Amino acid sequence: MRSSIGPVSGPESHTDRRGEATPRGLRGLCSPSTLTGGLTELAWVGAHVLMYPLGTRVEALRPDSRRRTGEQPPAVRALFAGDPLAARVPVLLVHGLIDNRSVFSVMRRNLRRRGFAHVCSWNYSPFLDDITRAATDLGEHIERICEQTGHDRVHVVGHSMGGLIARYHVQRQGGDRHVDSLVTLGTPHQGSVLAHVVPTPLVRQLRPGSPVLRELDEPVASCRTRITAVYSDLDQMVLPTHSGRCDHPDLGARNVLFRGVGHMSLPIHRGVLDEVAATLAGLRAPAGPTHRIAAVA
Repeated sequence: MRSSIGPVSGPESHTDRRGEATPRGLRGLCSPSTLTGGLTELAWVGAHVLMYPLGTRVEALRPDSRRRTGEQPPAVRALFAGDPLAARVPVLLVHGLIDNRSVFSVMRRNLRRRGFAHVCSWNYSPFLDDITRAATDLGEHIERICEQTGHDRVHVVGHSMGGLIARYHVQRQGGDRHVDSLVTLGTPHQGSVLAHVVPTPLVRQLRPGSPVLRELDEPVASCRTRITAVYSDLDQMVLPTHSGRCDHPDLGARNVLFRGVGHMSLPIHRGVLDEVAATLAGLRAPAGPTHRIAAVA
């Protein structure tokens, strides 16, 4: 796997500055890596369907006071060498539309093995019909986590619509006072044209130009949360795929492109897991005035 960080341009990028497919990028859809990504997506979707019933139960936060960075293997200690206390910051995982915490079964276990002591997930109501209401509920859940752990800041990782719920909370409801880092995976920050297929109130909010998305486009006076948007050129749910970028000029988000990874496979992809762990451990520099993309092939 080859990784490079910098503005994506020139013959190696396969994408233009906005992440849209170029003719060469279209030819890349038939590449072995893309084929592998598609097969992985099919296999994971099948496994996820089997695990879905197990994720309907609400997960209780179980802080592991025995985990100390100094007691971990060298690779774990190296991850937190710059900030040993980063391992103690709670991590909250928020699932997407018509899903539950089972989508994070691999990521939750992976983060704990890497030394993160407090990792939990949150199931919002399957009858949810409004992103703003879900964002309010998320804020209340985060406050409960802070009370239980004694921390005043948490990290949030949101998959698909879960990332949009978390972004609304930190951007429009003052949630940046409690959320240190927000990592979104396959989140339709600019909407998805597929949302026109299902005319329910909630899905209509995911359409490009919806009132909720227009509200998120409004200027932001300040936002202390560091935002990273992970998106893929093979995302079959976020269309066009560059809608997975968070390009709000006041947020200074990092946009990280992974090639050949399906929408449901993002929470289990090794490269994505590495990126999430490094970001939460504070090893990723914030984006500058020009957004930078890590292209993984």
